[in-house]
Amino acid sequence: MSPRTGTGSSTAARVIAAVADVMAFIIGLWILMYLLDANPGNELVEFVREAARWLAGWSYDLFTFDAEWARVVAGYGLAAAVYLLIGHAAAGRVRRL
Repeated sequence: MSPRTGTGSSTAARVIAAVADVMAFIIGLWILMYLLDANPGNELVEFVREAARWLAGWSYDLFTFDAEWARVVAGYGLAAAVYLLIGHAAAGRVRRL
C-alpha cells in the first residue's frame, strides 16, 4: 500500500491561498469603491472600508502623495500585493511538504 503523501498539506496550502485571496479581494474591493465614490453611508461600503482599513492598517497611510486617491491606491494596493505574495508563497511552501 502506498502512503498518501501531500493530501493534508495540499488542503492546508489551498486554505492559505484562499485566505490570502479573500484578504486581497476585500482590500481591492475597497480601492474600487473609493475610486468609484461609493456612498459612505451605505452599510456594505462602511463594512468593506473598515475591514480593508484593519487589514491594511500597517500600510494605508504609508505614502504621502498629494492626491488622496493615490494614497489609497498605493497604501491599500501595497497591502493587497503583500498579502497575495506572502500567502501564495507560504501556500507553495506548504504544498511542497
